[in-house]
Amino acid sequence: MDIIDKVVIVTGASSGIGEAGARLLAAEGARVALAARSREKLETLAAELPDSFSIPVDMTDEASIKSMVAEVVKHYGRIDVLVNNAGRGSAWLPIEKVDVDDYRSLVELNVFGPILAMQEVIPIMRKQGGGAIVNIGSGTVHLVREGGGLYPGTKILLSHITRVARKELEKDGITVSLLHPYITATNFFTNIATNRDEPLVASPGLLDTADSAEKVAQAMVEIIRSGADEVSLALPRLQALL
Repeated sequence: MDIIDKVVIVTGASSGIGEAGARLLAAEGARVALAARSREKLETLAAELPDSFSIPVDMTDEASIKSMVAEVVKHYGRIDVLVNNAGRGSAWLPIEKVDVDDYRSLVELNVFGPILAMQEVIPIMRKQGGGAIVNIGSGTVHLVREGGGLYPGTKILLSHITRVARKELEKDGITVSLLHPYITATNFFTNIATNRDEPLVASPGLLDTADSAEKVAQAMVEIIRSGADEVSLALPRLQALL
């Protein structure tokens, strides 16, 4: 897909991968709808990006997601691309120590949010004759490690949903793609959802090899252009661990 003049929704656009992606998309000529919880951060970013539009949204709330998509259509008249980037991590915990209520909120954001956003944009894209959806996964889906059943589990589920949606929507001219980042130098680890009694302990040197958010943003733009089914920035670097 040619990105110039396309209307692109980026969720989680107030920081990290979402912000970097929004900046690059705008630089490449897209009209970017900036969606996240933080109104102030979005408005600041929108002031910097030409023809962008800030729309606060709670990606755990169905009514908020519906309203966000409707406002984008009202503002631009169409939606060409949805980037489901908003998400949150969790501490790595043994299954026996999982707080189900904490995990339920993680699933609401990492799985149900993208599904609801897809459900809202699919009829719009179908009516327009096509579109693109990019779901941001995680390199952790490639790993099976003790304590790694929570956040990776949400991304494994999102990955399968993405692959099925790609088959379902191909006939409508809607490409559905999956991008797995490697460890990325963002505020992901400070915003992580931890169990009430278990601190997050990062492995020594974990962030030393991290990719920049800009590198992931570049991959995001490339997958929109190519319509590739699945791209992993993590797998080649995790081969030694598998």
